[in-house]
Amino acid sequence: MSDNTDYPGYAYAFIVTLGGLIGFIKAGSTTSLVAGLSFGSLSAFAAYRVSANPRNVGLALVVSLLLLFVMGSRFYKGGKFMPAGLVTVLSFFSAARYGYRYIS
Repeated sequence: MSDNTDYPGYAYAFIVTLGGLIGFIKAGSTTSLVAGLSFGSLSAFAAYRVSANPRNVGLALVVSLLLLFVMGSRFYKGGKFMPAGLVTVLSFFSAARYGYRYIS
């Protein structure tokens, strides 16, 4: 029996969720909390789906692309690596990974 658990997907979901929590704790940003919990939960659900069926990458790809563009825009405008730059980089690699699975 092979282990299809999407560990990178779960790690990505954890980091996104943690980022939202940190944004709330440090800056009192309710927007960060809601976005972090929402996108983190969607990412975790997507990782669960990919773990069940490695070809089922649609949701994971959409979530990572959405975060790539939203946080990439914030990084471009603000120039600060934390947190927007980090999420941009992680989202790029996540989108590339899922995109490769989607087309192959």
